[in-house]
Amino acid sequence: MEDVITAGATRLAEWPDLPYDAWAPTMATLHMKLQIIGKVRLALTPREPQWANVPLYLTARGLTTSPIWSGRVSFAIDLDLIDHEVVIAVNDGGVERVALRARPVADFYEELIQRLHRLDINPAISTTPSEVANPIPFPDDRVHAAYDPEWAHRFWRLLARIDLVLKEHRGRFRGKATPVSFWWGTFDLSVARFSGRPAQPPAEWGIIRRVGGDAEQACVGFWPGNEQLREPAFFGYTYPKPAGIEEATIGPKDAGWNPSIGEFILPYESVRQEKDPRRAILEFAESTFQAGARRQRWDPDLLTPY
Repeated sequence: MEDVITAGATRLAEWPDLPYDAWAPTMATLHMKLQIIGKVRLALTPREPQWANVPLYLTARGLTTSPIWSGRVSFAIDLDLIDHEVVIAVNDGGVERVALRARPVADFYEELIQRLHRLDINPAISTTPSEVANPIPFPDDRVHAAYDPEWAHRFWRLLARIDLVLKEHRGRFRGKATPVSFWWGTFDLSVARFSGRPAQPPAEWGIIRRVGGDAEQACVGFWPGNEQLREPAFFGYTYPKPAGIEEATIGPKDAGWNPSIGEFILPYESVRQEKDPRRAILEFAESTFQAGARRQRWDPDLLTPY
């Protein structure tokens, strides 16, 4: 019995608790800081299909832009969620650092841009946050100022576990798929599989959704919650939405269709309590994929896991 209790405690420690209300202030500030970093990458890279030039990627310490060409040098911006700093590293040896701490986004933005300029990196970024309600321009944002290192670190620890599971899911697909990507606009970690067929996004959609929605795809990922769904959860959807998808049976048992969001949802806390969280995530990912891809009549060869 003692071994069972110890194993359960170890599992829960490896999949940390992340209550939405407790860390929401830190999350909101971190979201804006990641948007600034992401917009540097966006400004200095050529557009790719489905915005493949935009996301950030997991590292052993946090998140990275991956190398970017400034016009003079190659550089990367890394968000270190262990030492809680942003590191700008250039391939000529130059390095600048910006501390992650409790202070307004406006101050962080000013310092980050100044340190980029010191390295002769001069991105012309949009200073308006993307894909959020009531955006406050970064230079004016003195509302978002909270930063608790413990919550930020806990979030990264969770992303690091999920990243590996989503990579396993990605590796089972024979067709085109995105890397596992952290999308700084919607603040989620996800991977998408593609059928190979185009899709026609509605004409009234904005540029972000039109570029992202011009191909049939099935996506699965994780996000830490928002005002609409005040808990961390895994999500899965197929685009365009197949008729009758909401009636599909998926696993594990606590997963289901959320009509207000229009996606399948699996609460993170349910996964955390599973004996094998990895298996639960993979079951959710594969069952939501199969439900959508079969209804869209994807190539049968793409439906068989590799």
